[in-house]
Amino acid sequence: MYSTEQFISIIQKAIEAVAYPEAPAELYNPIRYELSLGGKRIRPVLALLSCDLFGSDYRQAIDAALGIEIFHNFTLLHDDVMDKADMRRGKPTVHVKWNENTAILSGDAMQIMAFMYIMKSPAESRQAVSDVFLKTALEICEGQQYDMEFESRTDVREEEYIEMIRLKTAVLLGCALKTGALIAGAEAADAEAIYRFGENMGLAFQLRDDYLDVYGDARLFGKNIGGDILNNKKTYMLINALRLAHGNDRAELDRWLSATEYDPAEKIAAVTALYNRLGVDRLCLEKIEQYYTLSLQQLDALNVAPERTAPLRELAARMMERNA
Repeated sequence: MYSTEQFISIIQKAIEAVAYPEAPAELYNPIRYELSLGGKRIRPVLALLSCDLFGSDYRQAIDAALGIEIFHNFTLLHDDVMDKADMRRGKPTVHVKWNENTAILSGDAMQIMAFMYIMKSPAESRQAVSDVFLKTALEICEGQQYDMEFESRTDVREEEYIEMIRLKTAVLLGCALKTGALIAGAEAADAEAIYRFGENMGLAFQLRDDYLDVYGDARLFGKNIGGDILNNKKTYMLINALRLAHGNDRAELDRWLSATEYDPAEKIAAVTALYNRLGVDRLCLEKIEQYYTLSLQQLDALNVAPERTAPLRELAARMMERNA
């Protein structure tokens, strides 16, 4: 069995070895840049860990894992354009460093590159792997659409939000794990259980991301704290704040949500104080723990020796302990 650290190194070397056409440079340089920004490489590592878990040679899954990581970074690139984000992992976003048109087109090329790598999966699992990947890619677009629609709504329910982040974030973690399982020839029940492990971990991970956007350390988080508050983004905490706030608290929250001119630091501080008074920070942490527990139950259901799941359990624990 291999460790998470070993697989991170393997994936990083594979990313650095990606061969790009020489021209047009303005199409491929932003892709190189986006992939060079780093990140924890969680999704491709999950694919390799899953392949290894079910007893297959991890090298069989490297191309698919690389395709998943390229696709993930494509979604980040386009998200940054849509959100008008100026920082990604502590560096200028592609549309800031180049321009929006370049970012959109380079992102499109990344989608195609991702599928090219997916199609390099072993012949016996290629169809199943591509089916899971394409279904996931479409679901991510659905999640992004819901996310955009939520921007103009004040009545978003918690269950709607959970479904949106399941589609936008969680399904790709499930896809990565199921991809590794399919390449390894795992039984259908195990492939489904490992998918559910990733899905629940993805929900916990995104809720943690929401929490850190308010309560994290900007030096560790890689982007400015409070961006979701400034953008009135419908997060788990804002949705529950709207549900729980009454009287003066609701009036103050509505005033900040409708304000067009304000000091950013003042708004972040005021809304964070509201969250604290309403206890939505605690609710968010409880929800994170709920999905984390569900994810571990899926690992327990796998038809493998319990000790073989140790790397996945360690990675899951590390994801939940993250401060950035």
